[in-house]
Amino acid sequence: MIAEHILAKEFTRVVTQYYPTLGELLDGCHVKVITCFWGRPARRLQYIGIYCCEEILPHVQARKHILRELAHNMGLVEVVCMNAKRLLRDPMSKLKQTNPRLWLELQWVTTK
Repeated sequence: MIAEHILAKEFTRVVTQYYPTLGELLDGCHVKVITCFWGRPARRLQYIGIYCCEEILPHVQARKHILRELAHNMGLVEVVCMNAKRLLRDPMSKLKQTNPRLWLELQWVTTK
């Protein structure tokens, strides 16, 4: 089984290699592989989470079909694009306490 961070780097590398303009957009985003368990019996599902600033988000979502196709070819279920600024400003979010590194990386993404 491949580690999540290695899988995310490989996804970004493949996107940059085959779709250079889309790869440039992903340079300003944080790409993460997210694992969840769903169903009975619980199945392990992995998907790509792309955290973008609100200026880049519409451009990434416009090319989401390409990202989904690449994700499916890598054995991932889905691609989800999220607005990093909304996540950081959510008053109910516990992200800063639970995952401070991700919180700092999202701060960096929103300032780009």
